[in-house]
Amino acid sequence: MSAPNDHIVKVEADGLPYNDVGVWTGAKHRLVGYYAALFSAGMKDKWQKRIYIELYAGAGYSRIRDTERIIAGSPIQALALKVPFDKYIFCEQDPEKLEALRVRVRRHAPSADVTFIPEDCDASVSMISAAIPQHSKNNKVLSLCFVDPNDIGIRFTTLQTLALKYVDFVVLLALYMDALRAEQHYIKNPSKIDQLLGTPSWLDRWRTAKQKGEEFPRFLAEEFTASMATMKYIPPPFYSMRKIFLYEKNIPLYAVGLFSRHALAYELWDKALKGSDDQLDLF
Repeated sequence: MSAPNDHIVKVEADGLPYNDVGVWTGAKHRLVGYYAALFSAGMKDKWQKRIYIELYAGAGYSRIRDTERIIAGSPIQALALKVPFDKYIFCEQDPEKLEALRVRVRRHAPSADVTFIPEDCDASVSMISAAIPQHSKNNKVLSLCFVDPNDIGIRFTTLQTLALKYVDFVVLLALYMDALRAEQHYIKNPSKIDQLLGTPSWLDRWRTAKQKGEEFPRFLAEEFTASMATMKYIPPPFYSMRKIFLYEKNIPLYAVGLFSRHALAYELWDKALKGSDDQLDLF
C-alpha cells in the first residue's frame, strides 16, 4: 500500500492564479492525500467505481502566505495517486481559479475523467450529485468527498443531498479559527451554525453544555457528528479528528474528521493519522 509521502506532488509557479494559504496547509494536505491514497487502493477491488469529489476545489496550486513557496493543492494530489480514482468531480465558483485548475488538471493528468462544476457547491449540489455515476448491483460506486471551506460555513443540507448516494466525507471544521473566535457573534446570529448542523435547536444545548464547562469547538464537533449520525454515518470520537495548528503559537485552527458508514474506512483513517504527522517540511 501507499506510504505517507508517496502522493505528494512537487510543483513550481506557472503564472496562473493560486490559493493563498497558511503554512499549516501542508499538514492538512498530507493527511487528506494519504487517506485518499489508502482509500482508493483499499476500495479498488471492492467497488467497480471510486469517485473523488471536492466541494471547494480552488485553483489546484497554492502559495504559502508571505513566501514564494508553491505547493500542489489537494485536487492535483488526488489526481497523482499511484492507484487513481476512476472519476473526479471538482467544484469551484471562482472563474479564474476554476480555469487555472482546468489547465493544471490537463497538465498533470490529461487522461483523467474529470467533471468541473463552475458554481458554489451549495447552489450546485444537484449537479454534483448527478455527475456521480449511477450505482447498481453490477456497478457499485463509492465516492470520497473532501469538504474544505474557509470557515464554518458548510451547509448540512448539501451533505444530505450527496449522502443519498454512497459517499464518505472528509470534513474540515473551522472550530477554532472561526467558531471559537466568533462565538459571541454566532450566539447572537446563529443562522450559520444552524446551517452547519441542520437544526436551530443546538443553541439551547450549548447554553447547558457551557454551564457544565464544555468547550465550544468540541461541542460543535460532537453536534455535527450527531447530525451525520442521523444519516447512518458511524459517529467518530472527537479525538479521532486531527487538529491543524498555527505552529508558531501552538494554536489550533481546524479539525479534520472522517465520516463513513463503513468500519473499514475508519481503519484506514487510523492508519492515515498514524502515518501522517504534523511536520511542516512536507514539500
